[in-house]
Amino acid sequence: MTQLPPSLKLVRQPTPLEEMKHLRIALGPGRPRLFVKRDDVIPFGFGGNKVRKLQFVAAEALAKAARTVVTVGGIQSNHARATAAVAAHVGMRCVIIANGTKPERATANALLDELLGAEVEYIASRAERESASQATMDRLAQAGAVPYFIPLGASTPLGALGYVQAIGEMIEQGLKPDIIVHAASSSGTQAGLVAGCALHGLGTQVIGVSADDPSRELSARVRDIVSGVGTLLGENLGAPGFMVTDEFVGQGYGIPTDLSRAAQRLAARTEGFFVDNTYSAKALAAMLSWVTAGRWSEDQTILFWHTGGQVGLFA
Repeated sequence: MTQLPPSLKLVRQPTPLEEMKHLRIALGPGRPRLFVKRDDVIPFGFGGNKVRKLQFVAAEALAKAARTVVTVGGIQSNHARATAAVAAHVGMRCVIIANGTKPERATANALLDELLGAEVEYIASRAERESASQATMDRLAQAGAVPYFIPLGASTPLGALGYVQAIGEMIEQGLKPDIIVHAASSSGTQAGLVAGCALHGLGTQVIGVSADDPSRELSARVRDIVSGVGTLLGENLGAPGFMVTDEFVGQGYGIPTDLSRAAQRLAARTEGFFVDNTYSAKALAAMLSWVTAGRWSEDQTILFWHTGGQVGLFA
């Protein structure tokens, strides 16, 4: 495969790949083989998919002699927490533009942002992210802080290389699944998985389960980022085959559903791992719904890629 650009070494590769035998039994006879890829247990910064992406993005920031990283997210953003951890690790200042009201008492990811020394600027809504980001970048540049902007989720072609690399890691662990199911939001993870499968010649279908935005928007983002990955690597990735569904969002972002709560309990009680309410529980709920509906046969292999986020359970 094409040589990837420089990156930081923040992930102890490989992350665990575990067969979910007890969960499969709990779902009844005739079910496909089920596996989970445990990016939730990446040790650095409480782990999660953002750490893989930030390895490449932060390396570029350092190469550009940046002294400050600026990013955006919600009050309980997993991405913001991971960015703050990376910034602290490499000796950079971190500024987070968070949409929402400053909490009276910081908990979960917001508490970790504080412990990591991140500076948080609060804005009223997501709609203000672009203008607030530009204003902050301009102010920091004028002050000589040499800022580097990291978009939401580090979901750029460069960030997606973290999951191009992860597909190679999965193959080295001996698994070539028929299906990969994961939580989707800013689309960088899915784009990396899709691009990685294309580069390795896998016929795996990558299914992203939206936590918020319409599937049409996420699909467009995935295609754009995959195209950017191809440009970065000088590879023709063809027309990527993948799927995004928004059928499991429920009443909105971060609001649990009956299916996501049931999936959360089942994973904990059969396999001993935890999924958060905002992202991974809804993705797992989708996978379990499709398994119980008989969507896949027992000779197929399904991989749930756990993208982390369980810190949010303590918000």
